Amino acid sequence: YDLARDRLKQSLEFDDRRAITWYTLALTYEQLENPRLARESYEQAVRVDPGNYDAQNAYAVFNCRQGDFDYAARYFDRASRNEKKDRAWVTLTNAGVCMVQKPDVARAESYFRSALELRPTYGEALLQLAVLKHQNADYLGARAFMERFLSQNAPSAGVLFLAVQIEAELGDNTARRQYETRLIREFPESAEARRVLESS
Repeated sequence: YDLARDRLKQSLEFDDRRAITWYTLALTYEQLENPRLARESYEQAVRVDPGNYDAQNAYAVFNCRQGDFDYAARYFDRASRNEKKDRAWVTLTNAGVCMVQKPDVARAESYFRSALELRPTYGEALLQLAVLKHQNADYLGARAFMERFLSQNAPSAGVLFLAVQIEAELGDNTARRQYETRLIREFPESAEARRVLESS
């Protein structure tokens, strides 16, 4: 990373108007655990090329990691509205994940729903809403998003275990057992399958 930093700084001596160089330098400073210089480099990246989606998105993620959630949302919003980016639903989902960490449940849900307006079958947004609803004891809502996710996406052991938990909270033992059976059949070596077997 020291070498990368030096080469990037040398590159900027020849051309300091390239956003990719600035935000790559920012990522390097993050790895070198220098958040002050990372922030300065990100800010320079979005300054030299205000329309650069990657710079905006990278800066948003950085701010989220730093706990500056509102500033992160500002740049996620910019990135999601960027005309050069045709996968805004991914950015909006990332923004929702960031707001969960804040935590701001209402804002997180708004971002996830905005992502689904653009791509109704986007699995990550559907799954994040299922998790969010489950965490906030809206088990019917959690079931609805889980069912939408499973109709379009292949599950992991963790996803099926969440489905088991949702149906257990709703008291639907038939659906719970169906998910348990599927979990054990498809992921027999998983920790989630062992937990189901140990509790039965």
